[in-house]
Amino acid sequence: MKINLCLLYGGKSAEHEVSLQTAKAVSQALNTDKFAVYPIYITKEGKWTKGKELTEPVRDVKELTFINDGEEIVPHALNSKLVLGDNEDRGFDVVFPLLHGPNGEDGTVQGMLELLNIPYVGNGVLSSSAAMDKVIMKNLFAQEGLDQVKFVWFIRTAWESAPETAYEKVESELGYPCFVKPANLGSSVGISKCENRNELEIAFSEAFKYDRKIIIEEGVTAREIEVGVLGNDDPECSVAGEIVPKKGFYDYQSKYVDGNTALVIPADISVQQYTELKDMAERAFKVLDCSGLVRADFFITSDGRTIINEVNTMPGFTPFSMFPLLWKHTGLEYPELIERMIQLALERHQEKQNIIHTF
Repeated sequence: MKINLCLLYGGKSAEHEVSLQTAKAVSQALNTDKFAVYPIYITKEGKWTKGKELTEPVRDVKELTFINDGEEIVPHALNSKLVLGDNEDRGFDVVFPLLHGPNGEDGTVQGMLELLNIPYVGNGVLSSSAAMDKVIMKNLFAQEGLDQVKFVWFIRTAWESAPETAYEKVESELGYPCFVKPANLGSSVGISKCENRNELEIAFSEAFKYDRKIIIEEGVTAREIEVGVLGNDDPECSVAGEIVPKKGFYDYQSKYVDGNTALVIPADISVQQYTELKDMAERAFKVLDCSGLVRADFFITSDGRTIINEVNTMPGFTPFSMFPLLWKHTGLEYPELIERMIQLALERHQEKQNIIHTF
């Protein structure tokens, strides 16, 4: 019997287009002899639309948006066999949330799936929400004793009431260069590198377009190294890879538009450095109570200091993204990686069913 798999993608997020590319790539890799694949597209306005079963790979993301032939559904219908039609005797066996950023990667959709008691791929409510908020994430890393760059943060109302005080705090505690980021967004959206006060003021305004909270991090001269983590209670790490941007830093344009970046896998690091990265990645995974997958991002400075930057609970996931490439070089091809993540989701869900809810 095939596994009824729901691909959930799109979403009310600045990373909507990234999600569509991910859904296209996953659809092309799934074995339709094993999976009955059903696409559900969340529009930028938040409307949920179900398409027909995917019996062949999607060639264009336009095929995934169902402008004219989709069926609008309500989210809580996911645990009903009715969403798949009268000829089905069950609903979805597992949901694969291919959602990046807020309203998808931040624990909101995960919470709904928990309420519906449906297995889903990736991290749970707590780990998703904690990792999405860079301030919360860094505070948890600090409690675990993981080395990080210095940072400060602000909410919009505090900045609007005293902008000069905010700028002075950045300059006194961090200095230049520094990086200004929305606290709850990924894919390098809204991030600016600042070398002076004028750039800092512009960067604050830009970042606050995307979030009510922003984080400002100390700039360091370092190599950018990433490690993939896969598993539930006993996570495993991939080989390490290095990002070598051909411009100032690894921004959205470099990632998704012009490809102005080199990915070096495996990274040219020592065994000792890899061991340290692996240990920090696993500790970060566990302190956030992660499951399924994360990509852990690090800096290695010129003096050999290893610094954790962040973890991403739903990293870029096309075959050419860093996370799948890391696992390919570790020996797990893209289709096998997808099936492994689905299996981890089913294992975690089954383990949760052993919890007693009466006393």
